[in-house]
Amino acid sequence: MLQYIFRRILEMIPILFIVSILIFYFIHLIPGDPARLVAGQDATLEEVNRIRENLGLNDPIWQQYLSYMQGIIQGDLGVSLKTGLPVTEMFANRFMNSIYLTFASIIWALIFGILIGTISAVFKNKMPDYLGMVTAVSGISVPNFWLGLILIQIFSVQLGWLPTGGAEDWKSYVLPAVSLGAGIMAMIARFTRSSLLETLGADFIRTGRAKGLKEFILISKHALRNSMIPVVTITGLQFGFLLGGSVVVETVFSFPGMGRLLIDSIAFRDYPVIQAELLLFSVEFILVNLLVDILYSYLNPKIRTSTA
Repeated sequence: MLQYIFRRILEMIPILFIVSILIFYFIHLIPGDPARLVAGQDATLEEVNRIRENLGLNDPIWQQYLSYMQGIIQGDLGVSLKTGLPVTEMFANRFMNSIYLTFASIIWALIFGILIGTISAVFKNKMPDYLGMVTAVSGISVPNFWLGLILIQIFSVQLGWLPTGGAEDWKSYVLPAVSLGAGIMAMIARFTRSSLLETLGADFIRTGRAKGLKEFILISKHALRNSMIPVVTITGLQFGFLLGGSVVVETVFSFPGMGRLLIDSIAFRDYPVIQAELLLFSVEFILVNLLVDILYSYLNPKIRTSTA
């Protein structure tokens, strides 16, 4: 197992290198001059050119990239053009907020998604199955920003139970987490149902029933575990997307997270913040995929032996 994990980590290095180049290059294609934004609209051309020189924007792009990567290796993500604060300091105030929100979203989506999918598979073509699939289709169909607005109207404005935004305490995470996780819960439910139905028709399940094993033991101990690989796949992918894709929901709830910071930084052409955020999201996504591969090898040991 350790050899398998070590090999997968080594495979991540060239991927991160290529991703860093692409991120750096495409960010510099964003229209607009960050030096002009820093100097202000009333600044003279000489002042703008001086700021461009101080920021190193007049250097060849390959030289800017090497300087940027040298700073990253030393733990320096640069300084925000908008605030003048170190990027690491700006991240420290927001990163954990996004992490907590992501985990809250994925945990409730996993619990209810697997539960609904399992019940739907066990009661195939019966009322619980129909209700579960209606819930799944609804969760996929409803845009998360619209669901967020509805939740705010009901639970914040009318009932006054939960705050409309911010990140002061656990209550601030409830509505954004529900909005983010609704679509993921629905997908997990559908994947769990289809995978479990296939597993319940397998020979080893029929053998277990012939031996007199209780249905609950067959489903919970044998069938469900063998049905989890597709569920792990979709969960891992969605977890990676959530880490960097909660921009709209964070905006709706005025949530001080990384997604909202990214939108503000793009509007200001804040290169250091944008680059650092996108690179961080890429690292997170790759690490999530590594975790998914490790879970694969645990659920099915044949995977790590076949790739050895």
